[in-house]
Amino acid sequence: MAWFKKEKAPESAAPPRSKGGEGMWLKCNHCREIVYRKEVDRNNKVCPKCDYHFPISVMERIGLLVDLGTFKEWDKELEPRDPLDFHDTKSYKERVKAQQEKTGRKDALVIGEGLITGRRVVLCVFDFSFMGGSMGSVVGEKLCRAIDRALADKLPVILVTASGGARMQEGILSLMQMAKTSAAVAKLGEAKLPFISILADPTFGGVTASVAMLGDVIIAEPKALIGFAGPRVIEQTIKQQLPDQFQRAEFLLEHGMIDMIVERKQLKDTLSTLVNHF
Repeated sequence: MAWFKKEKAPESAAPPRSKGGEGMWLKCNHCREIVYRKEVDRNNKVCPKCDYHFPISVMERIGLLVDLGTFKEWDKELEPRDPLDFHDTKSYKERVKAQQEKTGRKDALVIGEGLITGRRVVLCVFDFSFMGGSMGSVVGEKLCRAIDRALADKLPVILVTASGGARMQEGILSLMQMAKTSAAVAKLGEAKLPFISILADPTFGGVTASVAMLGDVIIAEPKALIGFAGPRVIEQTIKQQLPDQFQRAEFLLEHGMIDMIVERKQLKDTLSTLVNHF
């Protein structure tokens, strides 16, 4: 049956792929347009097409909000334990160690003190790159310690959230942080000290359901996704299609869930105005 035999043409070696273009372009998470990375970087990591604010690192965030060289980190040595001896495809200890090596920090929250146009503030910033910014025992403890120091020195507290919610590997101990941090924020209210919450993309789960939505002033970045459960889960539960742009910051502002939407380049000035006012 020689008719069906087809001689293969000799394979030509593929030309070497140039690495010059790798990493030069980004796809926007909101408008799905391809944008030039350097243009995004020059624009404070904001999409030039639709004004979507890309996630930024903790140190970039701190650099944008406080006066240069004034931030002093607290309690950076705190790290999580494994009280449940939790295992899924790998142990919780292994997951934590891998995240610590990747990010260079012990857990998903950085706390400390800095100056905003010369005024002392306590600043707490979630790190989404550490296990999705999930809130476990260490995150709850660090946030409470930051609030205790703010109470002692009568300082305002600014919290920047970017989180997927509570950390399942710590079970009920993680869920308890919702009540623990909420009680700490209530003390700020009793002491008449301002608590300002900034919601970055994304802010979800137990963090949204507790401390993130307790701010005296709640600010969101443009186009940020904010909610408790994801839209797909909600649609499957209620058997209805959700409105367009549901859970985006603009939708929440329209429905009274947040106080204002502020572009990244204007955040520091806005915080300065609010802190001076309070």
